[in-house]
Amino acid sequence: MDQRASVERAKRGDHDAFAALAGAAFTRLDGAARLILRDGELARDAVQEALIRAWRDLPGLRDPERFDAWLYRLTVNSCLDLARRRRRRPIEVELTPISGPTVGDIAAIVADRDLLDDALRRLDPEWRAVVVLHYYLGMPLPDVAVALGIPLGTAKSRLHRSLAAMRLTIDGPTKATHVPLPGGQLA
Repeated sequence: MDQRASVERAKRGDHDAFAALAGAAFTRLDGAARLILRDGELARDAVQEALIRAWRDLPGLRDPERFDAWLYRLTVNSCLDLARRRRRRPIEVELTPISGPTVGDIAAIVADRDLLDDALRRLDPEWRAVVVLHYYLGMPLPDVAVALGIPLGTAKSRLHRSLAAMRLTIDGPTKATHVPLPGGQLA
């Protein structure tokens, strides 16, 4: 059965159809939430909250074809809400690789992963969400913008600034190439 038919059935109150849709999306949503929130428990809470919102608001979804983007948007918004509430508490979580291991020096791979993880951790949740959706989940920027409910230009700007900030964190202030940003700031 195709996703559109499942969404239509779920919109009419079919619990089984919604359970199938939620089950199919859970792993991706949980992975994105973990990367954004940096805490497995908070990520599960955010996904659960997003799925509850999805069930409640599903009858108002106009375009069943956009169900996945809509679900990502609900999840990211739940993550950002939780992050705002827990802003003062530092959160640490170990990332599990999304794809299989690559052949190479394991020590170098671990060191690179730690550098990347540290740079990602230092980003604000709103910026981190753009990086996670685009690079970790492979969503094109227009879809990222739709999922986050922001204009495409804002998504591009956040991605550019996020990458510049991550580059600065990884390379350090002495090695990083300073990229001029609008307003005269240097990244």
